[in-house]
Amino acid sequence: MLLQPCVAAAQTTGVGSVAPTVAAAPAQPRTEPAIPVIARATGVRFGGDKTRTQVAFELTAPVKPAVFVLGDPYRVVIDVSDLQFRFAVTEVPAAHGLVSAWRYGLFAARKSRIVLDVLAPIRVERVTMAVAPGNQAWKLAFDIVAVDAATFDAVLKAQPRPAKAPKASALEDLPAAAGKVNARPSIVIDPGHGGLDPGTTSGTVLEKHVVLAVGRHLKAILAASGRYDVSMTRSHDLFVSLDQRLRLSQKHRADLFISIHADAVAEPALAQAVRGATVYTLSDQASDEQARLLAEKENAADLLAGVDVGRGRESDDVRNILVDLMKRETSNFSHEFSAVLVGELRRTVALAREPQRGAAFKVLKQTQTPAVLIELGYMSNVQDQQLLQSPEWQRQVASGIARAVDNFFAKRSSTASRQ
Repeated sequence: MLLQPCVAAAQTTGVGSVAPTVAAAPAQPRTEPAIPVIARATGVRFGGDKTRTQVAFELTAPVKPAVFVLGDPYRVVIDVSDLQFRFAVTEVPAAHGLVSAWRYGLFAARKSRIVLDVLAPIRVERVTMAVAPGNQAWKLAFDIVAVDAATFDAVLKAQPRPAKAPKASALEDLPAAAGKVNARPSIVIDPGHGGLDPGTTSGTVLEKHVVLAVGRHLKAILAASGRYDVSMTRSHDLFVSLDQRLRLSQKHRADLFISIHADAVAEPALAQAVRGATVYTLSDQASDEQARLLAEKENAADLLAGVDVGRGRESDDVRNILVDLMKRETSNFSHEFSAVLVGELRRTVALAREPQRGAAFKVLKQTQTPAVLIELGYMSNVQDQQLLQSPEWQRQVASGIARAVDNFFAKRSSTASRQ
C-alpha cells in the first residue's frame, strides 16, 4: 500500500509535464553559488489496479521532475536532474497494475530518467512531492490513469515536448579526427546499451556493464599500440541513442566501427544448448530468424529508453542505404573484417554454431565505415555467463578483437601499397 503524502496533491489534467506540489523549506540568504543537492532514490512502491495505478519513489531530497507520456508503445517518462539510484536490482519491485515493465538510469549528464511501460492509453494525475512530519524521506508520487484513445491523443498534444537526448558532440571528449591524409586509422568502439537501458539481464548481471568493460579493455590495447585514434560512443554508464552512436562514428570519421553486445535465448529449454560469440554485418535480409529477432530487439533500444522515435520510413531508409553500400567498398570491407575477427576470436573464445551472420542493425547502417556488431556470448547460458563476468576473459576477448583490427589494417595497408 502506498504511503500518502502529507501535502495536498497537485492535480493534472492529462498534460504530461507537471510541477509537483512541494513542501518548501524557509529561504536562507546565500553568500556563495548554490551547489546542486544530489537526491538519491532509495525505494519504489506500486499500488492500485489496471484502472488507476499509484507509483511512489522514496527519495533523500526533493526533486523537480518532468513527467510526460509517449505512445506507440504507451509509456510514462520521468526526467529528474541530479538524481542517483540507490536500490539494488534484487530490491526492485515487479511491475503492477497498468505498469507492465519499468527501468531507470542515467539518460544524459546530470539527468536521470525513469521509464514505465504501460498497458493502455493513460494520463498522469496528482503528481506530488512531500515529506512526512519527522521523517527524513521525501516521496515523489503520482497516479497513472487509464483513458480512451481520444483523451490520450489530447494529452500528447497538450503536454510540452519531451527533452531530447544530448547531442553526440557532448558525449565524447575526444576531438574529431582531422583530415585523413596520412592519418592513423580511426576506430570507434561502441559498447551497447547503457544508463537506463541495461540490455540483456540475467540475475544481477547486466549486459551494459559487461560490454563496457570489454570496450574499455579494447580501447586501452588499441591506444597503447600508438597505431590508431580510438574513441568510444560511451565511456561510462550513460544512455546513448542509436542515432547518436551513428553520429559519433561520423564525427570521428571512423575507419572501423565495432559495436559490442551480449545475447540471450528466451526459451529455457534451449538456453543451455546455445552459447558462443557471433559477428554480424549489415543485411536487409537477416541470415536467419534468430538474427532478425535480435536486430529487432537491439533496434528497439531507443523506445525502451523513452525516446520518441519516428516510424514508417525505416524500411525505405534501410534499402536506400544498402543501395548506396553496393556502390562502395564499405560492405566488402565489413565482411572482410568479420571474417578476420571470427578467425581471431576462434583462438580465444567459444563461437556460436554459425558465427558470421547478417541483419539490419541500425548501428551498422553506415555508408562510409566498415562496421560489425559482436555478440560476445549468451547470458542465458550458465557457462557463457560465468565467462562474461570474468575480468580475465574480458581482457582476452578484447585482445582477440585487437589482433583482428591489427590484421585487418595491415592487410589493407599492404593492398594499398601494391596498387
